[in-house]
Amino acid sequence: MRGFVIAAASWFGTGFFPVASGTVGTLGAIPLYLVLARFPLWLYLATLVPFFFLASWVSGAAEREFGRKDSGKIVIDEVMGYLITMAGAHADWRSVVIGFLLFRFFDIVKVPPARYFDRQVKNGYGVVLDDVVAGLYACAVLHMVLRFL
Repeated sequence: MRGFVIAAASWFGTGFFPVASGTVGTLGAIPLYLVLARFPLWLYLATLVPFFFLASWVSGAAEREFGRKDSGKIVIDEVMGYLITMAGAHADWRSVVIGFLLFRFFDIVKVPPARYFDRQVKNGYGVVLDDVVAGLYACAVLHMVLRFL
C-alpha cells in the first residue's frame, strides 16, 4: 500500500521534481484529462467524484508517509484541480494550455475560500479542497475565455 500511496500522491513521480513540483504535477494531469475528455460530460463529472475521495485519502496517507503537512511531493491535488478546470472544455491544444495557465494562476493565488482550506483544514481533504476551489474558478474563467476566442 505504501508504494501505491507514494506513486498516486506524487502522480507517478512528478511530485519529486526538484522545482515547481505543482506545475509539473499539473502537466502530468494532461494525459489523464485527454483520456477522460473522450467520455460524455456526465461520465467525466461522475468520474471526478470518486477521484476526489481517492485524492483526499491518498493525500492524507502521503502526509503521514512523508512526515510533512501538504508536502510539495503531493501533487494528486493538482491533478484533481486541473480535471475540474477542464470539465466541459474541448480537448484541443488551446483549451489545454489556457486551462493549465488559469489553474496554475488560481492555485498559486488561492482566492478565498481556497486560502481557508489551504490554511485551516489540516488533513487530506484540506490538501485537495483548495485545488478544487482553484479548479472551479479556473473552469469558469476558461469557459468565458473560450467563448470569446
